[in-house]
Amino acid sequence: MEINISHEKGNVPVTVIQVTGQLDGQTYQKLIASAQEVLNGGAKNILLDMSDLAFISSAGLVSLHVIALLLRGEAMPDLEHGWAALKSVNKSRESGVQQHVKLLNPRAEVLNVLDMVGFSSFFEIFNDKQKALESFS
Repeated sequence: MEINISHEKGNVPVTVIQVTGQLDGQTYQKLIASAQEVLNGGAKNILLDMSDLAFISSAGLVSLHVIALLLRGEAMPDLEHGWAALKSVNKSRESGVQQHVKLLNPRAEVLNVLDMVGFSSFFEIFNDKQKALESFS
C-alpha cells in the first residue's frame, strides 16, 4: 500500500490522505500511523481518497474506524484484540455521520464492503473532490 498526503483548502483546511493498493491486515497500521502523524501536526479534517484502493479487509475497516475515533478525540481501541476493535465499530456507528473524516471515490468493490458493514451511513462518501472539500466546516 502506498500513502500520499496533501493539504487542500475548502471552507477550512483539509488533509487529503490518498491510499493506493490494498488496505488489509498487512497495511492497516500504516494508515493509522499516517493519520496520527497528520493529527499530531494539527490536522482537524481528513479526506481519505480511495480512488486507487483496490481492496479493503476487516482490518482496513478497523483503520477507518480508528481514524474516526482519533478525530473525535477518543481513545484508540486495543488493536491487539481485533474482535474487540471491530465490535466497537457498532457503538461508533450509533454516534452518527462523521464530521471530520470523509471518504472520496471508493471503487465499486470497496464501496460494496463499506455498504455491507454499514459504513456508508457512518462516513460521508463523495465522488467529487471539490464537493468533498467544501463539505467540511
